[in-house]
Formats: sequence, C-alpha cells, structure tokens
Amino acid sequence: MDWLARAASLRQWTSNGVRAPHKPLLFLYALGRYQQDADQELAYSAVEEDLKRLLAEYGPGNRTTPAYPFHHLASDEVWEVRTRSGGPSPGSGVRELRDSGAAGRLAPDLRAALRRDPSLVSRIARTLLDLHFPPSLHQELCEATGLELENVETQPSVPGRRRRNQELRELVLTAYEYRCAFCGYDGRIGAVPVGLEAAHVHWWALGGPDEVDNALCLCSLHHKLFDKGVLGVSDDHRVLVAQRFIGHSTTAHQQVIALAGRPLLGPQPGAPPIAAIHQAWHTTQVFHGPSRPAIAA
Repeated sequence: MDWLARAASLRQWTSNGVRAPHKPLLFLYALGRYQQDADQELAYSAVEEDLKRLLAEYGPGNRTTPAYPFHHLASDEVWEVRTRSGGPSPGSGVRELRDSGAAGRLAPDLRAALRRDPSLVSRIARTLLDLHFPPSLHQELCEATGLELENVETQPSVPGRRRRNQELRELVLTAYEYRCAFCGYDGRIGAVPVGLEAAHVHWWALGGPDEVDNALCLCSLHHKLFDKGVLGVSDDHRVLVAQRFIGHSTTAHQQVIALAGRPLLGPQPGAPPIAAIHQAWHTTQVFHGPSRPAIAA
C-alpha cells in the first residue's frame, strides 16, 4: 500500500470550492494520538470535544459535527471503527456513535506500516498539511493535534502536489510596494524586507493559483490572522475584522480591531487587485464572520 498516495486522495465532499477538512483533521489527530500510544483506541465520546474544537478552529465557518469524519474516514482504508460489542460503525449519527460505545483507531495495515517505518507518521502528516492547509498554520496544527514531526521531506511523487511559483513573493511584494496591505508595515534590514510575506487569498493548498490577483502582501502577524479567518477583505476591498476576535490590550486594538473598514493599501496602478472570485472564496471559506463595523475616523 502506498500510504502517502492514500493520504493524498482522501474522498471528501466537495461543492463549489467549499472547504471540507473534516477527514484530514481527524487523520492528523489520529496520527498524533498514535505517537502517544500506538495501541490506544479513541472512543468517540472521549474525543468528541477535541474534534469539535479542531473543526471550529480550522474548519469553515458553518457548524459541523465530528461524527461525519469519525464514521466516513474508514471508507478510505486508513481508519477503523468498532462498537463496544465488536460490530462496525453504527453510522454518522452522534447519538448512535455515543450510545454504541464506538471507538476508532488507525487501520491495522497502516499501524503495521508505521511500526516498520516510524518516519512514515511525519511524511503522511506533511502530506495532509501541504494539501489542505496554508504553511502559516502547519506548526499550530501540529501542536493542536499533538504531532511531533521529524525533519523529513514528503515524497515529491505524491499525487495532487503542484509546483509552486518561486517568483510569486517578489511579484506580490512589488505590486504592493513592499508594505503590508492591511497596516502599512514596511520593515527592512538594509535593502532586504523582513516580516513581509505573500499571502494567498484562495489557499494554494486548495487549488488557489499562484497569481498576483490571488495574493496580498501582508506582514507576518496579519498573514497569520488572515489565514485564521480573523481578518478578511470586503467586496469593496476594505479590511474585515471578525466579531469573534476579542482583544482588550492597546496593541490588540491598534493592530487588529482598528483595521475594521480600512481600505487596502495597494496594489500600485497597473498591478491587478484581488480577483472577486478569490475574495469571495476567502470570505465564505475562511473568514469567521460576521464582521465588526468600521472604526470611525
């Protein structure tokens, strides 16, 4: 079994670009728990709250249930579910999973492969991270799922992997004149910009193109908050700040809350602004709306 190819081809519900990270998140969580105890079964009732938190934090804004991936991941042959009586999964209903004492763990063949090659945990995890989440969230996701990754490279032949445009960062930073489109930060050491990054609007991991009209020049802080759905961009290219973001410090107010309603800085004339299709994707799939009202000048 090519386990990297299997991880790269999880069957997921798709519709008009809607994110469905349910199975990848459960798979990452299961790998993290495997590292802690290779033989442990994960009772649905015991891990339900953990999985809910992961879906709320890293999934799309709509409410969802961890019962769906807990049942359906078994169809990808990387996961198994058994009830307390030894039967198969009772289905994707929350009550049925709880009442039957359903418990899941990585499939036997996968566990055997991981025992033969422990580094496979890291390679599978990196495949899932690369294909479903932006790089700014990878370390945070590892911490949230209890994963400790070895310094190994994912095999380049994994299906679904695209080649990145190595020139995109320079193109985006030039388009936005080397300053954060949200706050205007433009720090340099000598002639080298520091803390400025090209942020995809429609995530590259989920099919977004490496094009200037699908990117913003953002400082490291605002890039992270943009990918987390704290910040967004409105139809008229103003900064959105999620009402769910709470910060009482002066810094939180100045660096985040005060951005609400502020027009984007850039791009310069002649450079393409964010395409409407990419802006709409981020607003519906990443941004944790509703947004705060604009701050009065």
